[in-house]
Amino acid sequence: MDRIAFTIFGIDVMWYGILIAIGMILAVLISSKYAKKLGYDENLVIDLCIALIPIGVIGARVYYVIFNWSAYSGNIMEMINIRGGGLAIHGGILFGLLTIFIYSKIKKIDFFKLTDVVVLGLPLAQSIGRWGNFINGEAHGGPTNLPWGIMVDGQKVHPTFLYESISNVLIFILLFKLSKNKKYDGQLMVVYMVLYSIVRFFVEALRTDSLMFGPIKMAQFISILGICLGIIIHIILLKRKNNGI
Repeated sequence: MDRIAFTIFGIDVMWYGILIAIGMILAVLISSKYAKKLGYDENLVIDLCIALIPIGVIGARVYYVIFNWSAYSGNIMEMINIRGGGLAIHGGILFGLLTIFIYSKIKKIDFFKLTDVVVLGLPLAQSIGRWGNFINGEAHGGPTNLPWGIMVDGQKVHPTFLYESISNVLIFILLFKLSKNKKYDGQLMVVYMVLYSIVRFFVEALRTDSLMFGPIKMAQFISILGICLGIIIHIILLKRKNNGI
């Protein structure tokens, strides 16, 4: 499939960017509705996302470039060219969390309550964005004879983008149901952190284009940290809730 969706005024508009934009818009709409349900102004999420989205994209690109430095060293224009792909979700999440933390301090809102609002639509956005990887012919796995394998460069391979896309839809459904009766503020963030980390760990094992740090697949390393950190935060926040703190 052609990476270019259409051309306007001589500028190629990529499917990758369109799908990411659609995912972001849906995530903002979902989070805005949830914020309203919690008693906040819907504009709270929109205001936050004005900073969160570009900073998250920058973080995703910086992370990708750092761990793929040999391909970008000395070429600043390629470093900032994201239209053809090259965004790492872990970088986006890390920069995004920092943005949410700063925003929560400015607005004097509980950080964990705010993360629950933002994270609700995130897995759905990720699920949609993964199809941009499919169109770009990236984020796929190694050779397979499974009937649902896809052809890339004349070889049948694991559609790891699809595995992650489906998993993220399921995570979104679970978070949506949990949002109606969560036990403590921050629970949606914790559940997302643990479940997505588990999914990504196993999906990454199949991928052939992983970002590496020496012999270590960075996504798997970050996933292990995410699982451990998620469990620790769960214990702390549940204890805080039970103690009425």
